[in-house]
Amino acid sequence: MSVNAAIQSVIDRLPIPTLLVLPDGSKVGHSDPRLTVHAKTTGALAHLAAGQVGLLGEDYVAGDFDFSGSMRDLMQAAAAILPDTPINQAKAGAFTQLIHRLRSVWRHSIERDAKQIEFHYDLSDDFYALWLDPLRVYSCAYYAEPDFSLAQAQEAKLDLICRKLNLQPGERFLDMGAGWGGLLLWAAEHYGVQATGITLSRNQHAYVNQLIEQKGLSGRVRMELLDYRRLPTNQPFDKMASVGMFEHVGRAQLTDYFARIRGLLRPGGLVMNHGITSGGVDHTQLGAGMGEFIEKYIFPGGELTHISHVLRHLAEGGLEALDIENLRPHYARTLWAWSDALEQNLDEAKRVLEGEQGQRSLRAYRVYLAGCAMGFEHGWISLHQVLAQPSQGGRSDELDYPQDQSYPWRRAYIYGSR
Repeated sequence: MSVNAAIQSVIDRLPIPTLLVLPDGSKVGHSDPRLTVHAKTTGALAHLAAGQVGLLGEDYVAGDFDFSGSMRDLMQAAAAILPDTPINQAKAGAFTQLIHRLRSVWRHSIERDAKQIEFHYDLSDDFYALWLDPLRVYSCAYYAEPDFSLAQAQEAKLDLICRKLNLQPGERFLDMGAGWGGLLLWAAEHYGVQATGITLSRNQHAYVNQLIEQKGLSGRVRMELLDYRRLPTNQPFDKMASVGMFEHVGRAQLTDYFARIRGLLRPGGLVMNHGITSGGVDHTQLGAGMGEFIEKYIFPGGELTHISHVLRHLAEGGLEALDIENLRPHYARTLWAWSDALEQNLDEAKRVLEGEQGQRSLRAYRVYLAGCAMGFEHGWISLHQVLAQPSQGGRSDELDYPQDQSYPWRRAYIYGSR
């Protein structure tokens, strides 16, 4: 099939009226389009014909591909040109996945992880404030009611985690990867815990410590710039949460990660692990170039693991899973809310992210947020909350009471009224 024939085939199978502007300025497609795409180079045109949406994303960041129309229409078109699902394409690259697993062993040192977090989260606090909720919760919201706003859904998510952990006044609570402090402060203010948060982001560290002082919580809440592997284990915590963090750990380190959590928890304590998981069983990133795009522009060092493997590593690390919930549809809606907010604030975002590098970052985020929303909608990626506690391993001398009495047995304590 010739390139022109391939291009025409692509345009014909798009679900919305689309006009394609070719590198030479000629046009193919609808005369009254909802979406107009402009392939400015032959390379971008080839990526379009092959359905390599990740490479098209790179072309967009580089300025070799552009569009006019809504981001939702663009993503609908992107899904339609894929030659196969990103999960199946990732399966086909078995050797590539092996290389990724081998790389995972060395790419997650304490120093390297700090640099990778800085790359993402220290971009600009003002930029994130344009599209996150007022608490700046940068993780999947929980739409407990269908008509919830993003802000309401994020508060519902914070409360859902606190309920699942059965937080009690005075308990020592650790938030690993505390972000801009949403959960940390919510737990302290609404549940009366003694709260500690850790982050690798200098911007987040400074921001949260300022909030702690403003709220008069210095005696009960502290935020540290610290890697979880450097936390001392001589004063174990009653409850812990890890939200949107374990994706950065690396699959090769997951057993050690859960073992570290086990060492930081008192016997009978509880941990909530809330994080993105892969939709396919045997891959660490999406195919069709999507994983490479996220690795290059958004989350260097990020890896996804299927929930089945997560549970195995969790058990090998000395934890017992108590409750598992899939919030995938909630994350699709969350990401679309973020994407819509960014699109509504593009002029301000362009001002905040100055210079050519800033504009490249903005273009990357536009593609990333909408592309991930599409990925969650299609089930290519997922989000699981796993509530766990230290395994007893047959021992009865660790507790003054049976471990099964350390948390309510029935879910009513989570979903009932407070």
